[in-house]
Amino acid sequence: MTAFTSGRALRIFAAASVILNGCFPALWILATAFKSEVELTTKPITYWPQDPTAANFVAAFRDQPLPLYLANSAIVALGATLLSLLLAALAAYAIARLQLKRRGIILAAIVAVSMFPLVTLMVPLFEIMRGVGLLNSYWALIIPYTVLNLPICTLILVSFFQDIPRDLENAAMIDGCTRLGALWRVVIPLSAPGVFTAGILAFVNAWDEFLLALSFNSATAYRTLPVGIQMYQGEFSFPWPTISAALVIAMVPVVIVILIFQERVVSGLTSGGVKG
Repeated sequence: MTAFTSGRALRIFAAASVILNGCFPALWILATAFKSEVELTTKPITYWPQDPTAANFVAAFRDQPLPLYLANSAIVALGATLLSLLLAALAAYAIARLQLKRRGIILAAIVAVSMFPLVTLMVPLFEIMRGVGLLNSYWALIIPYTVLNLPICTLILVSFFQDIPRDLENAAMIDGCTRLGALWRVVIPLSAPGVFTAGILAFVNAWDEFLLALSFNSATAYRTLPVGIQMYQGEFSFPWPTISAALVIAMVPVVIVILIFQERVVSGLTSGGVKG
């Protein structure tokens, strides 16, 4: 009984540590967004605003074109997500269904590619985008983000496609569907949890990415949110409350997307965790 109690206490402690590690930074940013500059520098530190103010949110919209940054991030993230899912679905279906030679090597190569550090790919991607004249455009980020998201999206979808009975596709093709028709009308709807999981991961990765966005789009008209938030910093000033307010605004779309699709995402993650 003692061992059981100790094991349960250890699991609770581990879960609480993970939750605290994930939630504390977000709560700290939220609290800072409602503090004034004076309260932020007051000692002893106040962990929650004593005199909450919404002035920082007003300043976030006043000091920088935040709506433009939000729109640019939304266009880039949605474009990269849709393109990633489209290409990943085709690749995953080919791996899961077609009689490909050295299928294991292909999967190993996909895993290996996904482990490349982003900084090692930045210069080649920059040269490619410059060579085709796509710098300072939405495509300058949509294409690289799609390339970076393809491995993880493909691996997730392969795991789900493999567990769908072939008889369902065969029945659809007997009724007149082509192989692609069976993919879009049978396989993908039945793999909805996996599709949503891959889509959420691709969206969040594209929404949060900073390095490529900073390097490829220097024009204000195409600046995304992570780079735009950096613009609040001055040469001799660092307005933490205003930056925190902008960060809170930046987190809202991601939180909304996850809340809407949380059941499908959790289902996709847990299903993917038990599949061979």
